[in-house]
Amino acid sequence: MINALNPLYKPPTRHMLSNHFVPAWYNVEKQNVKSALEKASKVAITSDGWTSICQDHYLTVTAHYITEGRMQQNVLVTKAVYRAQTGDVVAEEIGDVLDEYGIREKVSAITVDNAANMDVAVKKLHIIKIGCFAHTLNLAAQTIYTLNSVAKWAAKIREVVVWMKRSSMAKVVLREKQDLLKIDKNSLLLDVKTRWNSLFLMIERFLQQHSALQAASLDPRLRKPMERDRLSKLTNEDYRKAEEFIELMEILYTSTLCASNEKSSTCGQVLPILQKLKNHFTVRDGDSLFVSCLKKTIWTDLSKRYQTDQVRNFLGEATAMDPRFKHTLEEEDAEEDKTVWSRIKEKILAAHDPAETEQLTEPGVFGKEGRKQTDEPRGEESEESEDETVSLQTRKKMKLTPLEKLFAEDDILKLNTIKRVAAAAPAIKIRAEKELEMYKALPPALTSEDPSAWWWRKRDVYPLLSDLALSYLCVQASSTPSERVFSTAGDTISTERSRILPEKADMLIFLFKNC
Repeated sequence: MINALNPLYKPPTRHMLSNHFVPAWYNVEKQNVKSALEKASKVAITSDGWTSICQDHYLTVTAHYITEGRMQQNVLVTKAVYRAQTGDVVAEEIGDVLDEYGIREKVSAITVDNAANMDVAVKKLHIIKIGCFAHTLNLAAQTIYTLNSVAKWAAKIREVVVWMKRSSMAKVVLREKQDLLKIDKNSLLLDVKTRWNSLFLMIERFLQQHSALQAASLDPRLRKPMERDRLSKLTNEDYRKAEEFIELMEILYTSTLCASNEKSSTCGQVLPILQKLKNHFTVRDGDSLFVSCLKKTIWTDLSKRYQTDQVRNFLGEATAMDPRFKHTLEEEDAEEDKTVWSRIKEKILAAHDPAETEQLTEPGVFGKEGRKQTDEPRGEESEESEDETVSLQTRKKMKLTPLEKLFAEDDILKLNTIKRVAAAAPAIKIRAEKELEMYKALPPALTSEDPSAWWWRKRDVYPLLSDLALSYLCVQASSTPSERVFSTAGDTISTERSRILPEKADMLIFLFKNC
């Protein structure tokens, strides 16, 4: 075909693609990522580890930042590491990545799983650590496996699911019964302890297909009647527990989906979701023994999370800066709400006071070069006239263009006008207080609202708050961005491509995720 279209064209060889084109493309895109991160005022990162089919251990780092009201994310690296992944080693490896991209001083926080080596690494890096919220919810859900009542009850349902999944004829019969009963043609699911919410999904699918399962178990084409009798051994009490389990655990499943969302999973959601979970898992009168036992077990584990002052304060401020949830702190604890707003005000003053001072001091005009230093008190008029005279003399000594020489006196008047306007402008403290009062008085935004886009639209009304909001909105609630990178890595380093070099794999993953 190629010869017929153009006999002179020679397609690139595998060697040319692998050793020249891909690296050249990678270098260009990497420079583009560096340029984008250089423009970002604040950056949040996630990190995680993964072992490939070749038993090579990989560390990935992703960066998240906001540009013009849009959340941006880039995969910085997915590199093979060959040292024991202790906390010190992981800290060094992540630090090297941050230095390579020049964002070490811009990092607001890092979101990682709850592994001990990550705790040590983050402390070494002196970065605020946000534990992966999705992983935290899964750990809480896994605690119910330790309950004997749940383990025995779930085992009965699991046996039925395993029996149906092992038989090819059972699948055919089940599909026929689904058609007959007009039930969704879904396969049964088997739970895996390490897979998020798998027990909930197994029980939910079992209840959904229960009528089809009963009809299938009576079909004469299915053998092993002793095995299928297990379905009849499930009592009404077991079915009641299944219904109660689904009703109770659905909120935990939904919360995991919220924390794992690819587009809007910011850390400002963590405390509001925890507040909802606390209300849901509070034991109430009328709860059965089964339900109350589940509630106590799950909330006992969740209540231990995010309790350090540094993390709690950061999440409180992130919640306040999220226009969808800013009211939830006041509803939960009025005193904590006041403390959060006070810290936000202090951060605004710390961030803008030095900048404003430098802005109002014109180098060579209103600074040391443009004003004589004297200990004698001076009036406003003499001070202004001296500023003008000295500034004019200073400008005359400077090398000016002909146009600047012609309008030198006019420029001095303009500079003095700028100074008077700046002096008359409200102090940064007053502006911060006014913005905070206006923002707190606004009704909360709908949960469908994108908080980054909301602040971008309001940047002229709340210039101080909108700048500060970037420090929180870019921080991820979970480390699922890194998990998604490893899904891509699994496709890249597959059984058929198991001999691919780790350096080439890093380039391919980088290009796939960033282009």
